[in-house]
Amino acid sequence: MKPDGTRELPPTIRSATPADAEMVVRIYIDSWNAGFGALLSQADRTVTPVLIERWRHDLAQLAPHRWWVAERMGSIAGFVGIGPSRDPVDARLGELDTIAVDPSHWHTGVGKALMSVALRYLVADGYDEAIVWTVEGYERGTAFYEAMGWCRDGGIRDEGRQLRFQRDLSTL
Repeated sequence: MKPDGTRELPPTIRSATPADAEMVVRIYIDSWNAGFGALLSQADRTVTPVLIERWRHDLAQLAPHRWWVAERMGSIAGFVGIGPSRDPVDARLGELDTIAVDPSHWHTGVGKALMSVALRYLVADGYDEAIVWTVEGYERGTAFYEAMGWCRDGGIRDEGRQLRFQRDLSTL
């Protein structure tokens, strides 16, 4: 719902391309800093050419890695990526690699729309379950994942600074 009481139009979701890399990085950094940057020693990350090039490479990967962006009024408002689990390495376990929404689009349905696409493709790619990692203490992210059906499974990494959530996909 917009401040004037009218409904937000749902975002348009499309496959991401390497040409989206700069905007994806800006959203990644802005959502990182606003969401959980203060919880980590890497607060206030900035956009760099190296980071843009790394994302350009990531967005060019072929299946089973997949990336999408959400657009509103011609601008990218968020993005999501999936693939096989990297930690633990298990080709049978899917992973929600990254989901990030521009802070100006938080609570507008962009995250839910992106999550829906990611879950649909995790199922289509044959995964029965998937994982996602998030930062310990990131209450906004934890609440979002739990509202979307993810549950903490007890996995931790990075000396306990990251928590793992699991999602049963067999019921979707």
